[in-house]
Amino acid sequence: MSLELSRKAAAVKPSSTLAITAKAKELRAQGKDVVGFGAGEPDFNTPENICNAAIDAIHSGFTKYTPASGTNELKEAVCRKFKEFNGLDYKPEQIVISNGGKHSLTNIFTVLLNPGDEVIIPAPFWLSYPEIIKMADGVPVIVNTAKEQGYKLTAPALRQAVTDKTKALVLNTPNNPTGMLYTREELQAIAEVAVEKDFYVVADEMYENLVYGEQEHVSIASLGKEIYDRTITCSGLAKSYAMTGWRVGYTGSSVEIAKRMGSVQSHQTSNPNSIAQKAAVEALNGPQESVKKMHDEFDKRRRYMYQRICDMPYISTVEPMGAFYEFVDVSQVIGKSYQGRVIRDAAEMAEILINDYNTAVVPCADFGFPDHMRLSYAISVQQIEKGLDRIEAFLKELK
Repeated sequence: MSLELSRKAAAVKPSSTLAITAKAKELRAQGKDVVGFGAGEPDFNTPENICNAAIDAIHSGFTKYTPASGTNELKEAVCRKFKEFNGLDYKPEQIVISNGGKHSLTNIFTVLLNPGDEVIIPAPFWLSYPEIIKMADGVPVIVNTAKEQGYKLTAPALRQAVTDKTKALVLNTPNNPTGMLYTREELQAIAEVAVEKDFYVVADEMYENLVYGEQEHVSIASLGKEIYDRTITCSGLAKSYAMTGWRVGYTGSSVEIAKRMGSVQSHQTSNPNSIAQKAAVEALNGPQESVKKMHDEFDKRRRYMYQRICDMPYISTVEPMGAFYEFVDVSQVIGKSYQGRVIRDAAEMAEILINDYNTAVVPCADFGFPDHMRLSYAISVQQIEKGLDRIEAFLKELK
C-alpha cells in the first residue's frame, strides 16, 4: 500500500496574506512596534445589535442543526437584500448560506467544474481563486490587465482568452487587491461575451458596500435575463459588517446550481453555524448606521493613503474606488539598491520593510503582479500615518 499523500493537496500554496499577518503578530508578541498593512478585515468590532442577536440565539436554545444550506429566515433576508441593493430577484431555493466567502467559492467550483475545465481569472486577483479552482480539478487561466485601464478586464481581452474549454469567468468587483470597480458599461460588454460564448460568471461581490465617491456598485446579473441565468452571485457579511470571524457567506444562482451546492455542502460541512445565521439575519434586516459609519471611516483613510502614496518617490497607485486596499506599483524600486542590496521584486522590498522598518506589507506575486504590493487601510489613521512614514523613510534610502 502506498503511503504517498495527496498530490493535489501538496500543490496547494499556503496563503501569503495570512503568513504576513502571522509574522506581524509574532513580532508584536516580541514587543516590537509593528504596523501591519496586511489586514483583510475591518478593525471595527461587530456592531452591538448583531452581537445581541447571537446572544439571544444562544439563550433561546438556537444551537442545533439547521437545514444544510441555511435557514429559510436567513435566505429570505438575503433575497430581500439582493432585491433592494443589487436589483436581483432570487427566491429562497436559489440561495445557499455557507461558512464564509471561501466556502461559497469552493461550493461553486465543485459544482461547476469537471476535470480540465478552464476558469478565466483577471490579474491582479485574490490569491485564493486559482487554488480553489485547482482543488476542484479546474484549470485557472490568468489574463493580465493593465494599470492604464485601471487593472480591469476588457471585453476584447476576455474574448481572446475564451477557448472551447472555458467554463467560467471570475469577476471580482469591487476588487481585491486593487480596489477598482467595474462600471455598468464595462460589465455590459463583459456580459455580452459571456452570453455569446456561453460560459458562467462567478461574481464575487464581497466588498459591495464599500464603494466610494460618486461610483455605484452594479451586479452583472442585473443586466438581463441571459446573463442572470449564467451568473452565480457570491457575497457575505465579513467585510461590510465586521463579521470576518462569524463565517457567513451566501450565493444566488439558478435553482439547479443551488440544489447541487446544497447537496455538496450537506456532506462536507452540513449547516453554517446556527448562531451566526441568527446574527446574519439581524445584520441584513437591522439598522444599517454602523455600515455607513465604517464606510465613511474607510473613505477618510483611503483618501489620506492615496494622497500620501502619490507624494512619495518611486511608487505609484491608481485611486481605489472600493474595498479597503491600495494596490501600489513598486516597479521603479526594482533594480535600486538598499544598503548594498539590489531589490529584485516586491517580495524583497516587503522583507526589508518588515525586518528593518517594522512595517508589514503584502507583496503581490501571489496576486499575479510581482512588482506590486497591497496596503490595507483597515487599520487606524494613526497606524497608517506611522507606517507610511516608515515606507517613505525606506524609499529615501534607495540608491
